[in-house]
Amino acid sequence: MLYLIFSLIVLIPVLIGFGEIFQRTFGKFSFGISAKIVTGMLTVSVIWTVFSFFTPLNIAIELSTVSLGLLAFFSYGTYHQLWKFLSSLKVSFWLPTLAAIFFASFAPFILDHFGYYVPTVKWIAEVGLVRGISNLDLLLGQMSVWHILQAGFSNFSDPFLRLNLVAAMAFLMYICEKKVWIHLVFLPFLLLFIQSPSPEFPAMVFSFIILTELFRGNRNTGLLFTISVLVFAIKPTMIWVPIFVVLHMVFISKSSLKVFLPGIILLCIFLFKTFWTFGYPVFPVQVLDLGLQWKPNAELMKNSSEMAVQKTYDMQFTAAEIQKFSFINHLKNWLFLAGIKGKIHLLFIISLFVFLIFAVKKTSKLIWLLFIAVFIKSVLVLLFSAQYRFFIDVFFVILFVLFYQKCSQKNSLMIFAVLSVLLGVFLSFPNVLKTAFPTFRPGNFMTGFKFDQLYKPTTFKLEKFKTYQVGNLRFNVVQNYPFSFDTPLPAISPQFIKEDLDAGIFPQLKGKTLKEGFIWRNISEEEKIQIQKILDEWAAENHD
Repeated sequence: MLYLIFSLIVLIPVLIGFGEIFQRTFGKFSFGISAKIVTGMLTVSVIWTVFSFFTPLNIAIELSTVSLGLLAFFSYGTYHQLWKFLSSLKVSFWLPTLAAIFFASFAPFILDHFGYYVPTVKWIAEVGLVRGISNLDLLLGQMSVWHILQAGFSNFSDPFLRLNLVAAMAFLMYICEKKVWIHLVFLPFLLLFIQSPSPEFPAMVFSFIILTELFRGNRNTGLLFTISVLVFAIKPTMIWVPIFVVLHMVFISKSSLKVFLPGIILLCIFLFKTFWTFGYPVFPVQVLDLGLQWKPNAELMKNSSEMAVQKTYDMQFTAAEIQKFSFINHLKNWLFLAGIKGKIHLLFIISLFVFLIFAVKKTSKLIWLLFIAVFIKSVLVLLFSAQYRFFIDVFFVILFVLFYQKCSQKNSLMIFAVLSVLLGVFLSFPNVLKTAFPTFRPGNFMTGFKFDQLYKPTTFKLEKFKTYQVGNLRFNVVQNYPFSFDTPLPAISPQFIKEDLDAGIFPQLKGKTLKEGFIWRNISEEEKIQIQKILDEWAAENHD
């Protein structure tokens, strides 16, 4: 926890400094310290995304950024504003702050942390954005903007990858500045994501801020649109946020076209970034095929699509079985899945109906536009991959609309305290969670409370790997574990080696260095035998 407090002491002033620079240049979307942190994150994210095309986000980049941010923080005198704000805060801020730091100190347990988040951060910090990286590991094609920001601060400011804690502080400051206490009710659920650089956390936090600003009558929709594009760049499944802002700009604030420009520029950077790493504009959707040389193999993309459909049904049916479903069977099997996920699906549909009835009753243009945005997002999710984690944010949006003006500070703080205690029990004694929710798979990876957390966050360390070469690619394979979270680059997880072998292909360097990127090529029979030996060796050691 002491390490995390140190990170906050460094990063919050740095981001406030960049937020001050942003606001003096482009204006304010809202007042207060929290708005400066958010715009600071926006500023650094855009700068580092551009830099990462050309250079790794190494310690030199981080030192330069931290120095510039601190210089702005002190030279503009913003430290006076921060001190005045912090000294005025009471239990409604400090209690959730202590809870957030405590929960951030636990070991990561989300599987994506090991299979996607950490490898992405390593690549960006050590190499930068790599063209066709999805040919090495399909998941790396996502390269969320949040992971670019995390990579830049991973050298010394935040080596434990707890940037979500900074986002939580910005959110708490916003709650106290605007006195929107209902968000305290949501916060304990979000704290489940705070141990990892999970893009879900900042995407939801920033979307709540945008939602609140529009409900409070904020007409600076140009900057709100830019931040909504940042939300989309962090997590594309949050597409309802920019849709809602655009609908507001067109039908309520009637904004001029020029205010769209900064957001459109940011969107173009995001789309180009995904073209660069994945070969298509939005991961993992195969739209706008430009025939790029480094796009993933069609067979792998087909397998990925089938897996997404299977995950929609919690892997309880094969792809072949799902393909034979009638429309009624699709709906019935999704709504009534065995376990907690089926109940979440049913609750999701009921919640949308409740939202529709509420919108009809209120006859508010703002609420109708929000419903339309959420409904469009829900349809897109249902069409592509209706996994419950892709529409959790919809529940929070509906709860916000229903109880926005009905949740007092006292009641919100009380609910936060109760939910936080329950969360603390689950994280500290994970067997309780496993017993209560046996189908909650991440619960199997929770380690419980460790006294070391009082000074530094709990992390995992494996560093067991073997090195092989196929064609011109020399790569590392993790041993005794399925994910390459701390394996030296370039690393390929056994699962992706197996998928490549099944497709009869293997990744290759496009040039002579990792920075030049990857393509795929068909492999010979001899190479197939060689790759199968790699998998057999891994399976034998993993079994032992």
